Amino acid sequence: MTQVADQGRDRISRRQVDKFEERRKQLADSALRTLAELGYARTSLRDIAQNSEFSHGVLHYYFRDKVDLITQCVRQYKTECVKRYDHIVADADTADGLAHGFADAMAATLRDDAAMHRLWYDLRNQSLFEESFREDVLQIDDSLERMIARIVDQYAELAGRPTAFPPAVTYALYDGLFQQALLRHIAGDPEASADLAAHVLRTLPATLAEA
Repeated sequence: MTQVADQGRDRISRRQVDKFEERRKQLADSALRTLAELGYARTSLRDIAQNSEFSHGVLHYYFRDKVDLITQCVRQYKTECVKRYDHIVADADTADGLAHGFADAMAATLRDDAAMHRLWYDLRNQSLFEESFREDVLQIDDSLERMIARIVDQYAELAGRPTAFPPAVTYALYDGLFQQALLRHIAGDPEASADLAAHVLRTLPATLAEA
């Protein structure tokens, strides 16, 4: 009987944890647009509450502070980004098809989600100064590096050639291209997304070594 009771309490505890995490995800989704528009430095929990259907007290209950909320928001968004690119890898059956899928996806997310990416770079820059961000930023950065590695590895396999660089180098290449394009896009350059796609198509072959 005691074992059955303990198992029942464990199940209830897990359900409570799951509900708590699900609520955090819902709140982070609601807060994301406000954060993306205003950025880290100019946004408080009170600002987020005023721009959502949730009270300041509710946000404080589910998140320790602004840092906790912002990292949850960015983590959720970047997780969805990774899934999109993984679909490109799974669906591609030629090297050229994968290259164009990758280039198109990079250009599309630059156009459609610029504010979200701006928030990510804001958070990453803040982690250079604030240790409280650092562990989460490193984990998100690692997930993005592995995402790029999967793309380049699949491209290499389809092209029948080995990769030329370690994952950190190829990630730095595409992260740098994207960040430069993002700045141009935010500054109003209408060619930023098209140029980004063209750069992706030109550089992918250079990530491969000679057969």
